[in-house]
Amino acid sequence: MMSAVTITFALLLYGAGTIFLVGLLRKIWIFARTPQPLKIPTTPAPTTTLGVAGRMLREVTVFESLFKSNKWIWLFGWIFHLCLLLAFIRHLRYALSPDSLLWPLISLELVQTAGKYAGYGMLIGLAGLLVRRFVVDRVRYISSPSDYLMLVLLLAIAGSGLMMTFISHTDIVALKAFALGLVYFDWQPLPAHPLLLIHLILVALLMVVFPFSKLLHAPGVFFSPTRNQADNPREKRHVAGWSAEIDNTKSASAG
Repeated sequence: MMSAVTITFALLLYGAGTIFLVGLLRKIWIFARTPQPLKIPTTPAPTTTLGVAGRMLREVTVFESLFKSNKWIWLFGWIFHLCLLLAFIRHLRYALSPDSLLWPLISLELVQTAGKYAGYGMLIGLAGLLVRRFVVDRVRYISSPSDYLMLVLLLAIAGSGLMMTFISHTDIVALKAFALGLVYFDWQPLPAHPLLLIHLILVALLMVVFPFSKLLHAPGVFFSPTRNQADNPREKRHVAGWSAEIDNTKSASAG
C-alpha cells in the first residue's frame, strides 16, 4: 500500500506537470497567433530566412544580443543557463530506463560529473543576477517582487539539490523507481527524505508559475519580431495578420 507521502507527491507532480504543459502550450498558441504589424528586425539584421535561422541559433545558444548589450549580465545569465542544461541532462537518468536511446549519452561519466557540479554554476549565475537587481539603479527601478521571488526560488532549487548531492544523500535507487513509476503510471514508494521533499515541492512550484511568469522568455524569444524577421521590407511586402483578413473580407464582398 502506498504511503501518504508517495500519493501526495505523485498527485502534486502530475498536477504541476499538467499546469506547466497546458499553460506553456496555451501561451505558445497565443504567441503564434499574435500578428506582427510591422517589419521591425533589430538591425543589422539578416536579409534571408537562412540568416534569420542562424541569428536565432546564436540567440538561444550564446545570447548574442545580450552579449552585445551588457557583458556582466551576459556572463551570469549564460553561466546559469548552461549549468541548468547540464543539470537537466543529468536528471534525465531518473526518468529514463537503461534501454532508452538517450541512455548512452546521459550515462557518460563526463556528462554526469559536469551535471553534478553544475549546481554551483547555477548558484553563481543566479546570485549575480540577484545582486544586479539590488545594486543597479535602473534595474532595481523596474524590478517587481516577482522578479526577486523567482530568482530566490531558483536559488532554493539549486541549493537543495546541491545539499542532497554533497551533504545529505537520499536513496537514489528508490528515487529513480519513483520517477519511472510516474512515467509509466506504476507508482513506487518515494523516499521520505526531508531535503528531497523540499526539492520536489520547489520544482513543482516552479512548474506551476512558469507559464505565468517572465520565464516565458524561453519560448517567447522564437516569436520576437525583432529577432525572427528578415530585413527585407523592400524586396517583400510585410502583411500583418489582421490586414490579410481584411483584404480577404473585402475580396469576398466584392465578389
